[in-house]
Amino acid sequence: MKKEELTVGYMAKRCGVNVSTLHFYEEKGLIKSWRNQGNQRRYHRDTLRRISVIKAAQKIGITLDNIKHALDSLPENRTPTKEDWQLLASNWNEELNTRIAYLENLRDSLTSCIGCGCLSLTQCPIYNDQDKLATEGTGPILLDRKVSMK
Repeated sequence: MKKEELTVGYMAKRCGVNVSTLHFYEEKGLIKSWRNQGNQRRYHRDTLRRISVIKAAQKIGITLDNIKHALDSLPENRTPTKEDWQLLASNWNEELNTRIAYLENLRDSLTSCIGCGCLSLTQCPIYNDQDKLATEGTGPILLDRKVSMK
């Protein structure tokens, strides 16, 4: 085996994921492998970095579809360089900031009415008489409105 060829077991151990996760990432087109003459799966060493990027993005809540889209935007579907990571991360900042604002509003509104229409809280600061907010959409309308106003 050549030094740059990594087995699926080594890759899983080194990246801190299950072998099934590697297979899943491959099925989703996030990473690539090839088969050797013994039909065993092999990975290029730079796949370690690619998996690290995937895991880091997942930890901040980026969906696998968005991660795939970002990785597919790299020339020749290469493994991200430091500069690529900076670009990918800056593109995800807006999404992350929106999620943070939503979570902050959720935290701040958790013990009061968030306009869901359930009318179950006896001390609702904004009584939603006859579920008037239903005409504005579904879910926690007031919470969503707070986020979009920031």
